[in-house]
Amino acid sequence: MRNMKKAFIKDQKEKLGSGRIGRRQFITSMLAAGVVLPAAMTMATDVMAMTPVKGGKLRHGTGYGGTTDTIDPSTSTNGFSQNVLYTRGNHLTEVGNNGKLRPELAESWEASAGAKTWVFNLRKGVTFHSGKSLTADDVIATFNYSRGEDTKSAAKGLITSVKEIKKDGDHRVIFELESGNADFPYIVSDYHFMIMASDGDGNVDATQQDNSTGGYMLQKYEPGVRSTFIRNPNYWKEGHAHFDEVEIISILDGTARQSAVMNGDVDLIDNVDPKTVDLLARVPSLNILETTGTQHYTFPMRLNVEPFGNAELRTALKYAIDRDELVEKILLGHGVVGNDIPVSAAMPFLNTDIAQRTFDPEKAAAHYKKSGHSGPIQLSVADAAFPGAVDAGQLIAASAKKAGIDIELVREPNDGYWSNVWNKKGWCACYWGGRPTQDWMYSSAYTSDNNWNDTAWRDTPAADRFNAVITEARSETDEAKRRSQYFEAQRLLHDDGGAIVAMWANYIHAHSKKLTHGPDVAANWINDGNKVSERWWFA
Repeated sequence: MRNMKKAFIKDQKEKLGSGRIGRRQFITSMLAAGVVLPAAMTMATDVMAMTPVKGGKLRHGTGYGGTTDTIDPSTSTNGFSQNVLYTRGNHLTEVGNNGKLRPELAESWEASAGAKTWVFNLRKGVTFHSGKSLTADDVIATFNYSRGEDTKSAAKGLITSVKEIKKDGDHRVIFELESGNADFPYIVSDYHFMIMASDGDGNVDATQQDNSTGGYMLQKYEPGVRSTFIRNPNYWKEGHAHFDEVEIISILDGTARQSAVMNGDVDLIDNVDPKTVDLLARVPSLNILETTGTQHYTFPMRLNVEPFGNAELRTALKYAIDRDELVEKILLGHGVVGNDIPVSAAMPFLNTDIAQRTFDPEKAAAHYKKSGHSGPIQLSVADAAFPGAVDAGQLIAASAKKAGIDIELVREPNDGYWSNVWNKKGWCACYWGGRPTQDWMYSSAYTSDNNWNDTAWRDTPAADRFNAVITEARSETDEAKRRSQYFEAQRLLHDDGGAIVAMWANYIHAHSKKLTHGPDVAANWINDGNKVSERWWFA
């Protein structure tokens, strides 16, 4: 009897959510099922709040962006441009709001030859904003755009193993790899691979506004300022893209972002400074949303910039950082300490045998002495890197001083930080959104063939071995062997690499209570996988 009642209530909830019955009829049916009136009314309110409603304008204040940004997907470097891509475009696959990989423009895929051949079956009836129909030629042209010898694509390293891309008809694309890659369906969901329209000659125009297939059509793009969109009336994905309009506004200053959402000037902000969470939580019109994912705050040391090619110096700095203090004072508990590897407990094959590196001024001093270095070491910081990055730099300088290491803090402008400082200067603050798999993370930032290898860790014996192990693990189908390979890769990175992975930080947002979403919120990126525009709505 109890199971029958549960099934009846579930059925009535589905009918109310889909509009097949009204609120009054739902409450009446609940009373007939023995549910008391207050509970029935609460059920109705909850169901209707979870039912997407079309309309309204979403104003999203984001803590990312720079005046050097472009709409070229292949060169996207921060959360603002990534958000723009996911708002206007689609990929072959996507990480859903439940954290699982699912089809997007490819409705299915299959592998053969030890995961060296991947076939993606494309959806039919999908059109670009220009009116052009999606075909295999568009997919091939998009990926070739990031494969060219002279490409500026930040994702080139992800697909260096692709030796050929061909089609089998208009809606089947075949990727032939040099070696097997069990994670390849994840790789093609990378935001740099937004599918663009081919010009018929195998090329794409990455600066063209209407060469995407997403839920919203880009109207105006002002780098480092704002982007505006209107809903695509012909969007192929049902039950998504509910807003009439979307405006993504770059607000780099944390205080300005906070004021904007408190004053109702925007409906949502990301990158909430942990110091202001309690304040925002007391605002009656706002909700706080916090998700735990793969975001980590790092301090990459570039080995091709002196003095960071010195392994003893790198080790000294790793021991000179008080990670517990950073989590306590910068994250205020909204995260955990890092251990100089970009792998969290949420990812498979974490090497728990590697002891957590802790603040040890004596070890730091000993390694620093062995390095032979003397004089100040510059650390570039700006809060554009992550909320509290400047304060974190000051704490690092203070803890390093206890080990006899002189760190000179260089405060950089927020605007232009990602184009002028990161991946250029010797040591700086940085954030990484992380990736769902180890291979994807390594291929994005640590393998020698990648433009985003922000530590320039390429030429040491340990780096050579790391790259060989990652290649081996990529095609390994035996789980025990793959675990062993990834364990070794993490050890190499931890002991010799240039990345100080100091903290794993939660994603913290504040949004209007009028803005709502489904029961699952993705944590693979900030802002529900940076797909708030597509997945959320106004209640």
